[in-house]
Order: sequence, then structure tokens, then C-alpha cells
Amino acid sequence: MATNDKVTLFHSPNTRSSGALALLEELGEPYDLHVLDMKAGEQRQPDYLAVNPMGKVPAIRHRGQIVTEQVAVFIYLADLYPQAGLAPAPDDPLRGPWLRWLVFYGSAFEPAVVDRSLKREPGRPGTMPYGDFDTTITTLKGQLAKGPWMLGERFTAADVLWGTALTWITGFGLVAPDPPLAGYVERWNQRPSVARVREIDAKLAAAQGG
Repeated sequence: MATNDKVTLFHSPNTRSSGALALLEELGEPYDLHVLDMKAGEQRQPDYLAVNPMGKVPAIRHRGQIVTEQVAVFIYLADLYPQAGLAPAPDDPLRGPWLRWLVFYGSAFEPAVVDRSLKREPGRPGTMPYGDFDTTITTLKGQLAKGPWMLGERFTAADVLWGTALTWITGFGLVAPDPPLAGYVERWNQRPSVARVREIDAKLAAAQGG
């Protein structure tokens, strides 16, 4: 890959973009980091708002185009490097389930957890994107019980998303680390990419005075 063809990840340490960083480490391809100091409010400055008007990470730039939204970033990167095997091909029977569980994270799981963490009373199930919290968690556990990974024996980019998220969410006590969540989180945290991202983020946070 030519130098000017590398992906640039807009990243701030110990945020949602750490998952995208872990995915890039799993993919094993060169990339550039554009580091933002979110404690200093750099994500709200005009330069970054021109990248993502929402002022959020992750975002990536590749071949002159910007991709935002966490799940979109994951799909884009996993498809960009098919040789890594982290995205089932369009004609693979696992492609549909792969997309399902990636989108389930953003459309159901995260909204449910955010409502619970902020102690907000959800609306009627028929009006909520996730229905209700308990059903969302039960649905997730049912899939993970088929393990060891989200799609069974095959590790994919979906596991980078879910492994990173569940590590944070169970660590903060927002979801109880019951089986099969605990085992899944443990397997994810044994991967070398996790240690590399923690080291990168620790150095970046220290440089930012964190």
C-alpha cells in the first residue's frame, strides 16, 4: 500500500476510538493517527468539526473521504483489508449475521446501556429502538453463549467492537459480568492487540496530562 493510501484514524485515548485503534492493530496494516485531546476540547474546534460536525471519535480519512460513526468505521476497515479475514465476504453465509451484530450494537445495545447509565426512564417498548433493556441483554447473551466468538468459532471485526465495549461496560458495572459475558471479555482481553492499544493510549494520555 502506498504511503498516501494509508488510513488516518482520528483518535483520542481511552474513548470509543480505542476500539477502532484495536481493529487497525488486528488488521496489521500501516495507519496514521491524528490524536485529539478531548479534555482540552480539541474535538469542538473548527478543524475537527470540519471532519465530524458531531465532534466525536472515531473518524477515519481514506483516499480523501471521511467515514464517521463507529459501526460504519468498523465495516469500512474490515472490508478494506479482506486478507485479514475479519469481515465475511458478501457471498459468505456469515455476512448477514456479521452485519446484524455490528448494527445491533449501535441500534439497540448502546442506546439501552446509555439510558440505563443515565437513569433515564425509557419510553414504551414500541417506541424505543431497543425495545427494553432486559430483552436486549438477554438477546446478546444468547448469541455469545454460542461462542467462543460472536459468530461462533470465527473471530471477526464484530468481536473487536463487542470485546472493547463489553470490557468498558462490565468494568463500570453497567452490565453485570455474568456468563457468558465474563468469558467473552476475558478471551478478548487476552489478544495482543488489546495490550498494544493500552500501551499506546497510556502514552498518549500521559502526554496530554492524563
